[in-house]
Amino acid sequence: MTLEGKMLIGQETVQGQRDAIHAINPATNEALEPAYHGGTRENVAHACELAWAAFDRYRDTTLEARASFLETIADEIEALGDALIERAVIESGLPQARIQGERGRTCNQLQLFAKTVRAGEWLDVRIDPAMPERQPLPRADLRQRHVALGPVAVFGASNFPLAFSVAGGDTASALAAGCPVIVKAHSAHPGTSELVGRAIQSAVRRCDLPEGVFSLIFGSGREVGQALVANPCIKAAGFTGSRSGGLALWHVAQSRPEPIPFYAEMSSINPVFALPAALEARGATMGEAFVGSLNMGAGQFCTNPGLVIAIKGPALDQFIDAARQSVEASPAQTMLTPGIHEAYESGVQGFINSDKAREVARGQQDRGPNQCRTGLFVTSAADFIGDEALQAEIFGSTSLVVECNDVTELHRVAEHLEGQLTATLQMDEADLETARALLPVLERKAGRILVNGWPTGVEVCEAMVHGGPFPATSDARTTSVGTAAIKRFLRPVCYQDLPDALLPEALRENNPLTLRRLMDGQREL
Repeated sequence: MTLEGKMLIGQETVQGQRDAIHAINPATNEALEPAYHGGTRENVAHACELAWAAFDRYRDTTLEARASFLETIADEIEALGDALIERAVIESGLPQARIQGERGRTCNQLQLFAKTVRAGEWLDVRIDPAMPERQPLPRADLRQRHVALGPVAVFGASNFPLAFSVAGGDTASALAAGCPVIVKAHSAHPGTSELVGRAIQSAVRRCDLPEGVFSLIFGSGREVGQALVANPCIKAAGFTGSRSGGLALWHVAQSRPEPIPFYAEMSSINPVFALPAALEARGATMGEAFVGSLNMGAGQFCTNPGLVIAIKGPALDQFIDAARQSVEASPAQTMLTPGIHEAYESGVQGFINSDKAREVARGQQDRGPNQCRTGLFVTSAADFIGDEALQAEIFGSTSLVVECNDVTELHRVAEHLEGQLTATLQMDEADLETARALLPVLERKAGRILVNGWPTGVEVCEAMVHGGPFPATSDARTTSVGTAAIKRFLRPVCYQDLPDALLPEALRENNPLTLRRLMDGQREL
């Protein structure tokens, strides 16, 4: 497939009119062709009008038709073959194996949502039959199901050019819910975005769906993103990126005449609590494993372990020494973009310049551009609590060890943390009571709590939560990974005393969809 450098609005290809965007090969700093000219407010308005025109028909598709559409998207992405892998590699600097794995995850989550759609439990059907003889007042016939919110804006992420971008989790869950989607592609990987966008466009055509079910728009700066979130046809938005970018768009979403849900994943340092007995028993092994997690993807995972919290002493010293050796042996890795590399270097330099953080080790250097050197620093609990700069996320493979004097101080640090995507307990059986006392704090602070694992790596499954209290996300009630992500784009509707012929199929008396419904407070078999 030849890249054209054009936006996809419905079934059309549209040439943008704003400044050109060029992908940069971060391994060489070479600008890549073709140029992608940004869209205008008029392009956004046209895409939104098409999405709104498609909405009622698309949300009324059968469960089977919608599931088949999601599977067709997966098939079309697979059919792109090596061209997709090759383009994603040169646009991101990520290794081929990582991109191949990410393509698999992208297609798997589309297929998982197809299965979820067919099962229909997301409709959450509840029926309270009429009770005309009830005293002192009769009860009307009341039936509830969930319906799609409306067209959804999705912002592609820089660090996952496939799994969190054009056909990523936000798009898959919104389409599963019955919502048309307009994606603003990330400027770091426009060619990858065009290829995947064309796969979705082809699936829309193959499944005979209205063209406004999907559009893809490019744009640098704020014009396109803000116009998209502000458009009255858009009823929700999903975002993965920086705190500053997420908050700017969140304010747009809340300042509209009709405010809308804005689901932003923004920042997290994912604390690891290394408890005393575990440190004593296996501190060196933990130190090595920790650096392995820290280095995954040059630390450019949103679940990267950016903080280790432990009680100081010989066992922690052993952990730090093992981590130091692993850091010093760590080769430099190419970061996703020059901008991300610049921000990483600035964050690390802040630690170096701080009189409250001590440098333990840096990884190996490389002469190439945009290279990430692993870093490890140590600070005291008191200094960590007192210095906001030490609490900020550094997006890359640098982490900070916080040394506490005792369990009381460890709890104080835990209470001081912002909201997180994850919190990890490294523990042995002798640490059980310490962990038990920490658990209520961690439940308030994080969306996922791990024991004796490492936070990098997010399983796409029914039970996964990839979310957390602010600023990890803008709405702690949701997840952006796993089948529960569909709930973000739904709302309940109650039908009172409608004749059976007028009811949606899910609510009809004979249950034609064979759903497990809550009937008068009892779950049907």
